[in-house]
Amino acid sequence: MPKGLVLLTTPEGWRHCVLTVEGGMLCGRLAGVPVNAGPAEARAAAAAMVVGLAHDIHDERVDVTWDPPRPREPGSWPAQVTAATTPPNTCG
Repeated sequence: MPKGLVLLTTPEGWRHCVLTVEGGMLCGRLAGVPVNAGPAEARAAAAAMVVGLAHDIHDERVDVTWDPPRPREPGSWPAQVTAATTPPNTCG
């Protein structure tokens, strides 16, 4: 189950590391995001990826909350992943 996320920009493109409750890490290239995409687009894609993984693998709903930027770590955006607090959308 994911508990954290780190988004990194590199010359080759956007990368991510998903931190798990069990102490593991899943790292790789952020698929579908162009090298020249801005941080907001990359954060949205990374958050959607983690939400999808939690749902598909663990049947859990999660929220991704980005930490404030860290001036001493440019090109790195950490986030916390927590159990979703809002009910799922329902159709009438």
